[in-house]
Amino acid sequence: MSEMLNDEAAAAVTQYGAEPSAGTGVDPQTEVIVNVLSIAGTDPTGGAGIQADLKSIAAGGGYGMAAVTALVAQNTRGVREVYLPPVEFLRSQLDAVSDDVRIDAVKIGMLANAEIIETVAEWLRRVQPPITVLDPVMIAASGDKLLDPSAVAALLQLLPEVDLITPNLPELAVISGEPEADDWAVALEQATRVATAYGVRVLAKGGHLSGPQAPDALVSPDGSVIHFPADRIDTANTHGTGCSLSSGIAVRAARFGGDFERAAREAKQWLFESIAAADTLTVGEGSGPVSHFAGLWARGGLDTALTGAEICAGWWERIELIRDQTDQTGFLQKLADGTLERADFLHYVAQDSLFLRDYARALAQLSAMAPTPEAQLFWAKSAQSAIVGELELHRMRLGGVLDPGTRASATTSGYINHFLASCSRGYAEAAAAILPCFWMYADIAMRMAGGGFGAAAQDPDHPYAEWLQTYDSPGFAEETAIAVRLTGDAAVTASPEVRERMWRAFETAAIWEREFFAQTAAG
Repeated sequence: MSEMLNDEAAAAVTQYGAEPSAGTGVDPQTEVIVNVLSIAGTDPTGGAGIQADLKSIAAGGGYGMAAVTALVAQNTRGVREVYLPPVEFLRSQLDAVSDDVRIDAVKIGMLANAEIIETVAEWLRRVQPPITVLDPVMIAASGDKLLDPSAVAALLQLLPEVDLITPNLPELAVISGEPEADDWAVALEQATRVATAYGVRVLAKGGHLSGPQAPDALVSPDGSVIHFPADRIDTANTHGTGCSLSSGIAVRAARFGGDFERAAREAKQWLFESIAAADTLTVGEGSGPVSHFAGLWARGGLDTALTGAEICAGWWERIELIRDQTDQTGFLQKLADGTLERADFLHYVAQDSLFLRDYARALAQLSAMAPTPEAQLFWAKSAQSAIVGELELHRMRLGGVLDPGTRASATTSGYINHFLASCSRGYAEAAAAILPCFWMYADIAMRMAGGGFGAAAQDPDHPYAEWLQTYDSPGFAEETAIAVRLTGDAAVTASPEVRERMWRAFETAAIWEREFFAQTAAG
């Protein structure tokens, strides 16, 4: 919120609007967030390695973790130096994670030598994560081989331990023991032979081919091929695409229950939009990184979403003038100091009795539209309370019967019509329209009982003590807190247009609440 709540509003929000709630924008039916471990080297510029993996995992809806195999001093123009921590430390990292955290998927990147590869392979056999994706980093962008023959041999032995490998064409050539493919058909043939020989899925990638197309294909050990065609994006900023795609598939495969076709398809779509936005970044002077969160930023924005309590608190603050004007009505001033004429009080009670009958109908409609059983039950009980509780008390105050000649005033009719019109426009707007009837009553009664309208209202012999006690009760305060929370829940999930209508309905109802108190002769 841009401004601090004033003391009065803050007190009301504390009592009625800020209790913890499951309804603050998190759907209780949402999928469990998957945990994905990246085992790879680093990139201090953030475009590749575990830094890219963590971004890709987050962009794909997972929680990313990382065990470092190599510390790489590199930037967008190339690698300067590589430091390999002792394999004992790598093993400690892996064990520290798996001893404590549920691992739903593993993505493996840079494994610099045979000892590191064998350490990771032993850990995989022992832990057996449900999904493992290997990006076999074997060839540098310059074309230089990154692995010696013993490391290549160890990596080939690792292939049957994983579910999917994502080699580029030079890496696919090394794994297949054949020359690098110079067209897509040859690449698919190599991928098929590798998948069959090692019993592993292969994502063949055509990014190294020339031409306007950049196809990928998922090849299974049974020889089936699923094609993912795509146009090539004209950009030099493709640093870390292999890392990003493999980790993007890993997180989605975990989320989709091992559906690698869907995971690869959606990861490729995500990477396509991330590459398309790569030129919007200004990272380095060489081949820059992709923009991992471009799509999320465009679709979701950057502003932190308000909670339901914060939304309602903002509305409460915005009606401060209306609330102050309500306090100043002659009806409330004289009610508080005990000088209100009995005839004026009974006039108010009579109009409120007429109001409550239709108010209960509006609450019943709200219950029928409620999105959750909790909300449905609460609004239904509120409708019952309006009839069985409040309306019965009013009848007692009126001597047991409402004069059949009593007619609803223009204010009473206008207020009810506002409820009914709001109900016709949906649950969210109706809840916002009804909220001031809870909140303003509870707030006024609370402040009267606390001396906010003068000491006279605290006198146990006050002529209207019974009315004051009805609304200044723990039960009504609890009901008000629930009404605020449920309305906030609706506001959190509403579109900006609906939320604006909710605010207008809330504000209009507050005005009617003021006018309702002001309609008596005393007002």
